[in-house]
Amino acid sequence: MSGAYDLGTNLVRRIYEKRIDAPAILDAGTHFPNATKFTAAWQNIRDEALAAKLNKAPRFHDIMPEQADISANDGLDWRMFVLKAYDMTIPENLARMPVLTRLLSECPEVKSAAVSFLAPRKHIPPHRGPFRGIMRFHLGLVIPKQPDGRPATIMMINHEERRIADGECMLWDDTFEHEVMNNSDQPRVALLLDVWRPQMPLDMEILSRVIVRGVQVGMRYRGVSFGG
Repeated sequence: MSGAYDLGTNLVRRIYEKRIDAPAILDAGTHFPNATKFTAAWQNIRDEALAAKLNKAPRFHDIMPEQADISANDGLDWRMFVLKAYDMTIPENLARMPVLTRLLSECPEVKSAAVSFLAPRKHIPPHRGPFRGIMRFHLGLVIPKQPDGRPATIMMINHEERRIADGECMLWDDTFEHEVMNNSDQPRVALLLDVWRPQMPLDMEILSRVIVRGVQVGMRYRGVSFGG
């Protein structure tokens, strides 16, 4: 990542960590009750995602060059079919996934939504998300299996191993160090949502809104393309 980006995100993380004490893994029923809507529709979401030709979606570092060291590190694809980015919608992508689009319209707390395509044997090295005002929701859509039947994609979150299978979900705080390994010869497909953290202290609520607005301005200025 760029030096300026690193300095900025490290500063923001320290501010949030002083004001919001949260575990790495969060209870979805408490913090994101609408998670059940997405898990109930996971098969329809999977079918829409596979029809969207994910292997043609932009690579993560094409969208965010600052992330090249975790996206382009091994020459294998990490592609993102983005439908919504910090409340900025991508109409052409939403039109290709109507079931997911309907669910997103019912859940304004979801600030970003993307389908993540992880190539076989892809490794995303350890890194941390930028700020604690949002939570990360993972929903397994196509999760390869090991010979023993366990999910072959491993997420190390705060130095603990986590795995989800098809149709399973997890809500977590991506400001904790995490890495991902697809230890199979098949691609992994998952739905990723950034969900607004409920009941933040007022100063953190205000700061979070300022950050989201700043990201929106930055994306418009840079002309970020989410075309897939």
